[in-house]
Amino acid sequence: MSRLSNEVFDLLIVGGGVTGACVARDAARRGLKVALIEKNDFAHATSAHNSKLIHGGLRYLRNFELGLVRESLRERRIWQRTAPHLVHPLPFLIPLYNTGFKGRATLAAGLSLYDVLSYDRGWLDDPDQRLPGHSFLNAKDAAAREPSLAGPGFEGSFLYYDAQMYSPERLALECILDAFAHGAAVANHVASDGLLIRNGVIEGAKAHDRPSDAHFDVRAKVTLLAAGPWADIFLAQALGRPATHKILRAKGIHLIVPAMTKQDALTVAAGGGHFFVLPWRGHALLGTTDTAFRSQPDDVGVTESDIDDFLAFINANLPSAHLSRAEVQHWYAGLRPLVDDGSGDTYGASRRAELVDHAKDDGLNNLFSAIGGKWTTSRDLAQQTVDTIVRKLGVKVKPSGTESAPLPGGNIARFAAFKAQMEAEHDPVPNIDHLARLYGTRVREVLALCRNRPDLREPLSESGDIGAQVLFAMQQEAALTLDDVVMRRTGIGQLGNPGVDRLNRVADIMAAELCWDDARKRSELASVQRNFQLTTAPQ
Repeated sequence: MSRLSNEVFDLLIVGGGVTGACVARDAARRGLKVALIEKNDFAHATSAHNSKLIHGGLRYLRNFELGLVRESLRERRIWQRTAPHLVHPLPFLIPLYNTGFKGRATLAAGLSLYDVLSYDRGWLDDPDQRLPGHSFLNAKDAAAREPSLAGPGFEGSFLYYDAQMYSPERLALECILDAFAHGAAVANHVASDGLLIRNGVIEGAKAHDRPSDAHFDVRAKVTLLAAGPWADIFLAQALGRPATHKILRAKGIHLIVPAMTKQDALTVAAGGGHFFVLPWRGHALLGTTDTAFRSQPDDVGVTESDIDDFLAFINANLPSAHLSRAEVQHWYAGLRPLVDDGSGDTYGASRRAELVDHAKDDGLNNLFSAIGGKWTTSRDLAQQTVDTIVRKLGVKVKPSGTESAPLPGGNIARFAAFKAQMEAEHDPVPNIDHLARLYGTRVREVLALCRNRPDLREPLSESGDIGAQVLFAMQQEAALTLDDVVMRRTGIGQLGNPGVDRLNRVADIMAAELCWDDARKRSELASVQRNFQLTTAPQ
């Protein structure tokens, strides 16, 4: 914290989601003096509450956004190469029911163009990461591959490939850790109370360290707002007038239910849109809805009617689903911050990002905002953003190398061989596959904590999370709260409420390390329960 209050930085980033994390990483690797503050925890909102896909955006072809699709496909390959433990190929089936020749031909043309635009999908050293082109499976072959699809009117399926994040929270965190390793000052649970403005020049931000209740100024030559769905609200409060660039907030909910497919994801066209059935950690992740959200971003949540409506929609459009409310074991809601084009259409709105220079639009020099964008293209957005900031600063910098440099834990030539090696080295550890995917090569550091503490090997979740991860999160990954550990550093709470006993065990480990008293422990336990509760706030 002393660095933040005592030094003058080249770049201050307000917001620790994936955009802020990627910008911090890129800028720090180029040699800029970087600070980042996040009011909650890193990747706690939009960056975590999504479909967990690194994808080219097949549906963007419908809007003829070929440039965005090509950019996304290139960035998909880069994530596969630089974080092979966290980003893996995922096969998708598009089931066809009473589609007819025209619908099938349109899909075939779109997928063929998708293949052409992803011409570099095989440019990866790990053969397991190379993605095949699309194919068509007739009804018999498709039903053999995925029996649940068979039914009246079933004509077969298209098969194509994209990629999935095992943990978007940890992927964003690894960008933060890489920025820190290259000299950035980063702090979670530090809010910005406003901007430092002198004669129309932004000189940084007012900061509030929430754990200590300390207030201080962070000074910087350039300030970037990377606050996601909060960006225009923050700017309006800081300036005392409405922001020039408005954000269209789109709410999307996801549900976690028992596994619904053998191995494949499903892309189901429905009602002019689509939804996914995604295999994830032995379960099915269902998403997403897409509705305009006009309340405060802090109030976003899932209502009982959200669940009922989405289940009814899925059951009506996927004949084999037959889902009941009792099968829903977890849920979450996220907000997609979109550039507001005035149409109010959240589904059809472009996922392109926009970098706003407020000197041009608001008369505020040295202030930028990153608006919109998507997970997949966040690295490229960061690179373009830092290019602009470097020109603003008028300095010479070295290349960041983020297109090829492995993320922490990602220096793995072939993940399957690495996983087999970890299984051989750590035979007594339950579910080493889960840990290897979460941490990559850093899993050895996690398991080293068990040498003198065999109790830290005991499982804390059905995924196979263990006590050593809790200790590691506090000591090496800036976890300050029970929520940080349960919902983002580990998978303990990501499949639903792990139960009072497991949460108490995690809280006991944290209390011993962070010197919590009983009152603090009770407060942390009460706070983490909010992740497993439905909301009654207006949505």
